[in-house]
Amino acid sequence: MALLRGLVLKSKPYSSAKCAKCIAVLGTGSDVGKSVVTTALCRWFKQQGYSVAPFKAQNMSNNSGVTPEGLEMGRAQIVQAEAAGIAPYVDMNPILLKPTGDKNSQLILLGKVLGNTTAAAYYEKKNQLVDEARGALDRLRHTFDIVVIEGAGSCAEVNLLPHDIVNFPIVEYCNAQVILVADIHRGGVFAQLIGTLACLPQKYQDRIQGFIINRFRGDSTLFTDGITWIQNQTQKPVFGLLPWFDHFHIQAEDSVVIEQPKILRMQDNTPCIGVIRLPHIANFTDIDPLLHIKGLNVVFLETVQSLDMLKALIIPGSKNTRNDLNWLHETGWGVCIQQYITQGGYILGICGGYQMLGRSVHDPEGIEGLAGSTLGLGLLPVETYLKAPKTTRLISFTWDLAKGMGYEIHMGQTLRFGEYPLFEVLSNDPLNPFSEDGCRTDNFRVIGTYIHGCLDNPGILQKWFDILSLKTIQAPEISGHLMRDKAYDHLVEHFVNHIDMNQLMTTLLCVV
Repeated sequence: MALLRGLVLKSKPYSSAKCAKCIAVLGTGSDVGKSVVTTALCRWFKQQGYSVAPFKAQNMSNNSGVTPEGLEMGRAQIVQAEAAGIAPYVDMNPILLKPTGDKNSQLILLGKVLGNTTAAAYYEKKNQLVDEARGALDRLRHTFDIVVIEGAGSCAEVNLLPHDIVNFPIVEYCNAQVILVADIHRGGVFAQLIGTLACLPQKYQDRIQGFIINRFRGDSTLFTDGITWIQNQTQKPVFGLLPWFDHFHIQAEDSVVIEQPKILRMQDNTPCIGVIRLPHIANFTDIDPLLHIKGLNVVFLETVQSLDMLKALIIPGSKNTRNDLNWLHETGWGVCIQQYITQGGYILGICGGYQMLGRSVHDPEGIEGLAGSTLGLGLLPVETYLKAPKTTRLISFTWDLAKGMGYEIHMGQTLRFGEYPLFEVLSNDPLNPFSEDGCRTDNFRVIGTYIHGCLDNPGILQKWFDILSLKTIQAPEISGHLMRDKAYDHLVEHFVNHIDMNQLMTTLLCVV
């Protein structure tokens, strides 16, 4: 396993020439709605005419994306930058940890891979990492009017407070005031809020200016007594109840949203596409364009089962390709997938899923763990060699007459032994304006690509639907990017309808 190398400090002494206001959105736990609230605030400030940027000092997620410069950062901050109407930049998420196992993660600093690290090795670098995070925040505060900071997990993990570089240490550094978000859907919202305050030292309690209660269902008037009780107990306002929404979609960061895999059941002859829920699944937002197409059912699968009812199977990206490939073999998925193809099924592999479809995946340097090779599924004539440097780039491509845009994030190279590439890639290199991506069988039953976001493109998606003979299903008329942009407007409308914005902004030291 690659060792965590020393860090090169890039931050500069802070200057108060321009000092953007900061608001921090912290949570009572993971997946309580911090990212959504941050996204809503970024869009709202943009609509008010302010230049605004998101910031999260450290992100732990295998769901990442690529900036225009070809650098890697967390997907949540890319979404928030889109909502703010600006290009994503790595200062918005200077530290990204991508788990490769239970105890190890790949460390990405300012968009570039430093190596793999354990928690102990990571904390040994804490002072340097804090300096990097502060430097990134300083640069944003020099550029924008407002910075909306997202916390991580629970802000009151008492065993982690001495090592925390994401929540209150950043809040103190920039003198931000805090909104605390709780999730009523998971139950115990009173204990979430009161318990969080009780676990924090007084100086941190004083930073919390009020609460947003997320994922509320039902008649809000029935919770009036609850709001009164919270406000009396804490002497802090509840800014509002944010109801559950399903009339628009905001991309999620955490795989918590896909941790309830299903057993396939036919639903009124509705065409169904299955997605294998790999143990180290990455960039699962590649599937988002399929989730909201009328007349199409999409299910995440973990337990080996008959795939007869599927129109297609997707093997998504992975942060540990060989480990997940071994899991496919050991659980019986490998045999199941072979049978599915023999019986006429269709498979799409994206990034790590594409690598798994080949003959072998080789890791001679131990990039993902122990050095060695793993036998692939053998469905495409390709072999993959995992090695540095990491490929991260935005990409334009075509599939026959259909055009698309996406991005690559992967370690290593895949060699194709055959005449069937999938996409033609458009390059900025005048000496080599065209190259090829991916691989396919001659009958298109098995296709693989490195391009994340390929299904965001209506023409590309429709061509795949045509191959699958999904004659009753139509791809969206607009791209995934434009759909997301409309969703941010829907989110703000939903947010301001249920949150007292005047109280919120007045309480947060008259930010506007």
